[in-house]
Amino acid sequence: MKVEDPNALRFVLQDEIYLLKEDTSLYSAAVTTAPIGETQQPVFNYLGSNKKNFLVLTWYEAFEYMQDEHLQALESVLSRKGHTRDDVAIVNLARHNELGYDQFLSFFQPKTLVILGKAAMPAGFKTTKFNQVENIGIPVLVTYSFDEMMTNTDNKRAFWEQIRNI
Repeated sequence: MKVEDPNALRFVLQDEIYLLKEDTSLYSAAVTTAPIGETQQPVFNYLGSNKKNFLVLTWYEAFEYMQDEHLQALESVLSRKGHTRDDVAIVNLARHNELGYDQFLSFFQPKTLVILGKAAMPAGFKTTKFNQVENIGIPVLVTYSFDEMMTNTDNKRAFWEQIRNI
């Protein structure tokens, strides 16, 4: 078992017999929690710097962010729109599937949202028309995943027709 936070050991190993005397002060500190009524901001692991508040949600169970080939294709599309990786935040929802749409809005404050694939829709997101830019306070495009686009030219073309309008 790997425990990264020493305070977590208190819950796993409740007897002090497992601790060295010089280490007991490290583990006796109180666990900090948010006061009642306040919630802690979730921690997001994302690619990019979000300079232009352009949020891209993906779903890749086997990758941290995206498959390399798909990331290159996305960066190519973004460059045609005048964006770089620093302008966007790419979040793999497979790594954050416990979080809801409101949490993504609160943290990233997107001015544009692109959801790549139906699996990448966060909980609480009101479904919009597929592969059509809709304005629900911000421009949103729910479109094909790159798995669906890389093997189908019609899907690539349909995606480009919509993404260029954002």
